[in-house]
Amino acid sequence: MTSPELPGWRHVYSGKVRDLYVPDAATSDEAVADRMLVVASDRVSAFDFVLEPGIPGKGVLLTTLSLWWFDQLAGGDGGRGIPNHLAANVVLGDDDEPHPLVPEAVAGRAMVVRSLEMLPVECVVRGYLTGSGWAEYQASGTVCGIPLPAGLGDGDRLPEPLFTPAYKAPMGEHDENISFAQTIDLVGAERAHELRDTSLEIYTRATATAERHGLILADTKFEFGLDDGGELTLADEVLTSDSSRYWDAAAWQTGTTPAARMASFDKQIVRDWLAANWDKRGTPPPLPADIVERTADRYRELLQRLTER
Repeated sequence: MTSPELPGWRHVYSGKVRDLYVPDAATSDEAVADRMLVVASDRVSAFDFVLEPGIPGKGVLLTTLSLWWFDQLAGGDGGRGIPNHLAANVVLGDDDEPHPLVPEAVAGRAMVVRSLEMLPVECVVRGYLTGSGWAEYQASGTVCGIPLPAGLGDGDRLPEPLFTPAYKAPMGEHDENISFAQTIDLVGAERAHELRDTSLEIYTRATATAERHGLILADTKFEFGLDDGGELTLADEVLTSDSSRYWDAAAWQTGTTPAARMASFDKQIVRDWLAANWDKRGTPPPLPADIVERTADRYRELLQRLTER
């Protein structure tokens, strides 16, 4: 969990994967006063534990994919431009020459972003029945309390995408699924409808993009904040392997088992290995080299298939 010291920036927070920096006290440039630096590490977590070792190159892969999606959603996919938190990563110095704001030590894994008033709602959109939603559906025929038709199976496409928000709990506590009515209580009716409509729009656009590359976007989550003018702004990461569940479309069509149909492009390999080799007591065991390598390959394959790089 060690965060690097970076010239011009002061470390203020570390999550399971990302580190957050603000301009240090010696920085007098007003152009960067309201900026932050978000650095994606190679750390990998499962079952609320940060595991050892990390996944080499993971931070670069996540950042590259987020930047690509921010560009698509800004209008690169032909849709309307959705405001995001990205800021210029260079400034003009006293010598009138451009100076990069991202330190060389974290180049490729860091984003310079605008400071926002973050909203306390994690905006989850589900297009397919899987994970905790499948477990709830088996028990009650609902997902996050929303009734669904009978007869659906694990991995089936939902009749329409569902907006299933969660309350972003304080650090150290677990997020909690909430109803749309509770979302209104938290942020007001107008903002709640804007969050829902924008989340569903992004999911629909991203789904179309994924399908063109032979992929299924099963579900995802977004975070939003407000800029100084009160405009809703997409923030944090977007549509990465850590925030979204992607499947191979051909495998989903032809697979004969849930595992074959829904092999995701994320750290599911890590979760499966850990579940089979650890009783969730004490410190998790180190990840074997082949698990690390296979996980890195899945992250890399998703980026290559979506961006064709």
